Amino acid sequence: MIRKLTADDRELYIGMAQEFYHSDAVLAPIPRSYIEKTVDEALRSDAYAEIYLFEYEGKAAGYGLTAKTFSQEAGGAVWWVEEVYIREEFRSKGLGREFFARLEEIKGEAVTRLRLEVEADNTRAVSLYERLGYKVLEYVQMIKDY
Repeated sequence: MIRKLTADDRELYIGMAQEFYHSDAVLAPIPRSYIEKTVDEALRSDAYAEIYLFEYEGKAAGYGLTAKTFSQEAGGAVWWVEEVYIREEFRSKGLGREFFARLEEIKGEAVTRLRLEVEADNTRAVSLYERLGYKVLEYVQMIKDY
């Protein structure tokens, strides 16, 4: 089951996000305070971020995090699938596919693109995303952190 995060889920989400940021799926861990800012923003409003919890047989199985922006190139709103984390024991049970199906259901006409990043060596995730119709965007991404 996929459901939106509630205030009662705050610590559960923080724990799973810390698991994610100490896994091979990311380049480096982030401070807990960053995770707290994200969850507090998602609980405050869904204007910028939304968090969905994944449950399997009544157990916390993972989460999905989306961030929202607007793109002239895409001609509308873009939802970034910032993170998809499924705990090891719940992988290959259809939760990732269910999450993306849910996004497709709720996105509405204003959302013209779903976008995500994935580590190239995460072949399991890459394979799922390709089966769902995602393709590689030939841009080099650059950042400047403050």
